[in-house]
Amino acid sequence: MPFPCDKYIENSDEAYFRAIDVKAPTQILFRWLCQLKIGSYSYDWIDRLERIFFPVQDSISDPPSPKQLLPGVENLAPGQRVMGVFKLVEFEQNRHLTIVMDDERAITMFGNIAASYVVFPISENACRLILKGHIRYPRNRFWSWIRYVLPWGDLLMMRQQFLRLKNLAESSYEVKI
Repeated sequence: MPFPCDKYIENSDEAYFRAIDVKAPTQILFRWLCQLKIGSYSYDWIDRLERIFFPVQDSISDPPSPKQLLPGVENLAPGQRVMGVFKLVEFEQNRHLTIVMDDERAITMFGNIAASYVVFPISENACRLILKGHIRYPRNRFWSWIRYVLPWGDLLMMRQQFLRLKNLAESSYEVKI
């Protein structure tokens, strides 16, 4: 099955998939995905470190990963910062966000990364979030070891991110019903 991110990195070294089922309608989960513009919703201490090592136009809120929906964050446009070191390259409302890493220092360390967060409806009140990420690892010798560490770090961070987004979306939905 093709994902929007497939066209952003030619000859990727690997593709990762992450998925989770959420007991909330697609539009509620997608609204929470929009919050990735202001934080990773993974480990907040890592978001804070990212500000030190990869200072960018401040796209990360303080505190990172707010537990309430912030007004205006749902207004998406290509080129917006996402999680500090990524750029939003395309989206479809209530369906997907596609991002590419565009911070040169982050690319030097981690490689080229493109990812799509895609929301699939399961029923009227449930959906599945699937992320597909492509990576082309760094080619320089100094950072060549990252190919052995990044998949495990990504697994831990994405698990935390997906669980937090799931819990926040489900809590938002419970409040509305």
